[in-house]
Amino acid sequence: MKKKAKRGLLPYLFLFLIMLTILYFVSNMNNKVNILSYDEFVVALNEGKIDEMDITPKSSARVYELTGKLKNYKDNESFFVRVPLSDEIVSKVLDTNDKYNFKLVTEPDPSSNSFWIVLINVLPMLILVGATFFIFTKQMGGANKSMDFGRSRAKLNEDSKKITFDKVAGLDEEKEEVSELIDFLKNPKKFQKLGARIPKGVLLVGPPGTGKTLLARAVAGEANVPFYYISGSDFVELFVGVGASRVRDMFKQAKHNAPCLIFIDEIDAVGRQRGSGIGGGHDEREQTLNQLLTEMDGFGANEGIIIIAATNRPDVLDPALLRPGRFDRQVTVNLPDIKGREEILKVHAQNKTFAKNIKLSNLAKRTVGFSGADLENLLNEAALLAVRRNKDKITMAEIDEAQDRVLMGPAKKSKKYTEKEKRTVAYHEAGHAVIGLKLDGANEVQKITIVPRGAAGGYNLMLPKEETYFSTKRELLDTISGLLAGRVAEETIFNEVTTGAHNDFEKATKIARAMVTEYGMSDLGPVQFEQNESSVFLGRDYNKSRNFSSQVAFEIDQEQRKIINECYEKTKKIIKENKDLLELIASSLLEHETLTKEQIDYLVENGKMPTDDVKEEKEELTLEQLKSLAKDKGIKGYTKMSKEELEKELDK
Repeated sequence: MKKKAKRGLLPYLFLFLIMLTILYFVSNMNNKVNILSYDEFVVALNEGKIDEMDITPKSSARVYELTGKLKNYKDNESFFVRVPLSDEIVSKVLDTNDKYNFKLVTEPDPSSNSFWIVLINVLPMLILVGATFFIFTKQMGGANKSMDFGRSRAKLNEDSKKITFDKVAGLDEEKEEVSELIDFLKNPKKFQKLGARIPKGVLLVGPPGTGKTLLARAVAGEANVPFYYISGSDFVELFVGVGASRVRDMFKQAKHNAPCLIFIDEIDAVGRQRGSGIGGGHDEREQTLNQLLTEMDGFGANEGIIIIAATNRPDVLDPALLRPGRFDRQVTVNLPDIKGREEILKVHAQNKTFAKNIKLSNLAKRTVGFSGADLENLLNEAALLAVRRNKDKITMAEIDEAQDRVLMGPAKKSKKYTEKEKRTVAYHEAGHAVIGLKLDGANEVQKITIVPRGAAGGYNLMLPKEETYFSTKRELLDTISGLLAGRVAEETIFNEVTTGAHNDFEKATKIARAMVTEYGMSDLGPVQFEQNESSVFLGRDYNKSRNFSSQVAFEIDQEQRKIINECYEKTKKIIKENKDLLELIASSLLEHETLTKEQIDYLVENGKMPTDDVKEEKEELTLEQLKSLAKDKGIKGYTKMSKEELEKELDK
């Protein structure tokens, strides 16, 4: 490190010297120097025109150097003249200066000072040699980089040892799957004794943000072994053969540091299926993949090297990568369920301060479909909002706003509705709420707002009533009805339709199409007519296989339209039967602009909005939280009160 610091200072030192030289010459450019002849100097001296003069003897050149100013000179103007040492006029001036009546300064002979001689003669040479050395080292640095072109880009991550399974929440089954890797890295002899072969490679598959990289680092941290991190794109270069060279170098380093763990992120960048490209099978990416396959077969089962790779697209990987002996184990890292989300929220909430009425379990229920990264971002956004609002704690208002920002973007409060548009949006969103309340299989409305967000004029948070692994036909049909409810409400109230339901139609059409062509939930029978075939090079979902005739295609369209029409008529009937509820929710939206699930439920039961929101929040508090509030308010004898008594005292 010290050598690097010294080497880094040299260029700046030489640059400083060069700048000084330039400044010296620039400053001298503004000064005008008149070189006088000997005769002109004598005339000026005898006529008394000299105002001041400096005399510097130069014994090495056997001359006097005379500089000074004449009386008619400007401030930046001076003269210069050389006079032989043998000339008597200088001696005469020195002896009888009073006669001439001008300021006279005598300088010592520079040749008598050896330091200045060395400086004047050696400094230019030093600058020249230094500049040459600097240019040479820069060229050598570039050459070293070119020599280093084929070296592995894998980074040794020391921080991974600080990450353990305690910091990985919501992945209990996945941690069990990789726990035997930790046992092997800690005690390989136990496996060798029984002749067991630990998988050479483990492939982590799952959506983005689910914790694949974090899980791999936790394995290395639990085993306390070196953790090499590299991305699949780091192998691929412009020049053919560089990626293969980097693969060889990576495994060479790993063997020297075994036992160790290599993590390859986004392996689909280099591990895509071979032979599907347009340009043949000898491009750089395929050469890199071939080398990776060879190296994974090149080390033994118990050499202490384990490769963990992560991808979002296992369908595009080459089959040779997934065979036994290479990546022979796949671990699917799914989106967390409600229990997993609560555990993840607890991890990310450790360094944050929340209000007492915040329950992470309730927040976990409202974040269906969120990944671990989404949940971390949600709490971070809530904390940023609390700071922006000058609060010392994160309240439910910040969490609600943060969830809306994550899903739909910030609210566009400056965007103004016309009164007609506002009413239309209110009835549209109220229609979704009515179907969510009246149909068991429809998604439940958690929040409604008519404040514009993103590209949407209104926002309706609809979540399944329960988290399930599969959906029934009835649930799918009720979901379609819930999506169509906005358009039905517009048509029922205004006898007119708008473009606001286009996203609802898109989702409903996809569900209906899948019911007919993929799930076998139509009169065409349990037949799968379509399946997604993602082309490796032409893009995801570029085409679908269609193993049916044009007549069947016509029947598919009819069945799809039939499902949509039946759901539309069913929704229209429910909306008309519950028109009073629709009017109630819409009028409340027009007044308050935003309604939560609790407020909607209260509307259904009581026909009016709750007047004491604080009371609704207190009913959800635990006994300990109620006692804490009572203590803050100075209520006497709160420790002996029951939950009901505390609620009554707090209501007062």
